[in-house]
Amino acid sequence: MKSSTLLYRLALPCLISAVNLPVFPVLAQHLPMTTRSAPAATGLSYADIVDLADTAPLVAHVRIRNIIPLKPEQAGDVPAGHKRLFVEGDVMGLIRGEAGIAPLVSWLYDAPVDARGKLPKLKKAQVILFARPGGRPGQIQLVARDAQIPATPAEIERVKTILSALVARDAPPRILGLGDAFHVAGTVAGEGETQIFLRTENGDPVSLSILRRPGEQPRWAVALGEIVDEAAKAPAPGSLLWYRLACTLPPALPARAVRTLSVQDAEAARADYRVVIDALGPCGRTRTPA
Repeated sequence: MKSSTLLYRLALPCLISAVNLPVFPVLAQHLPMTTRSAPAATGLSYADIVDLADTAPLVAHVRIRNIIPLKPEQAGDVPAGHKRLFVEGDVMGLIRGEAGIAPLVSWLYDAPVDARGKLPKLKKAQVILFARPGGRPGQIQLVARDAQIPATPAEIERVKTILSALVARDAPPRILGLGDAFHVAGTVAGEGETQIFLRTENGDPVSLSILRRPGEQPRWAVALGEIVDEAAKAPAPGSLLWYRLACTLPPALPARAVRTLSVQDAEAARADYRVVIDALGPCGRTRTPA
């Protein structure tokens, strides 16, 4: 306990000043953000976990050792229904982090309180932290207010699977938005093909293609490359490529995407784009992304 108290005294001024200054930019950035309260990990969707994992250079499995509630004058701006805690914990496993991590880490966490103002039982709890290194060894900063979730075996495996997909060599790039759309009508009524190019963060080509034939349901596919071939297909729901599309694409094709098309071709392209959006379904977020 003496070591915990000493660590608290040494680290708290840095952590608190970091909330108010750019030393701790991520936590400061998310102070006004309202999210669904942790630690109900079972309420987080696939998209929620990808949102957290995609922005976290450090993901760790940690067992909470000590919790010290901050006094109001120390805590700064804390949202209603929460109490800011200084937390320290023992690292049980580093799930992601190229630079490694100290065996004992500390961070600030805005814990939800119940109707009586009581904190959840967090001491000795095992949690997954989505974070980045802080200003000093052993300090970390959560990438969002709710970036601490219970470390159940199932959740650990889900996080590992998502992180593996994110760092894979063939991982789909982040989608920034829609580019130009093109439509070619077929030789018979009801036949046609639309191709829609997407803008990506790293500039890699990604495009959607929608094919219509008389008497058949429209077929669509996404291509990660310059050429759309027979290997292109629609992404599996709950996959990283599905997430990139479902959680990024706008609900309708904007006017600028069809500005070079005739009125008839533009209408066809919009209808084909709707096929893609309907097939993708809702993104499924239950929290405000970081």
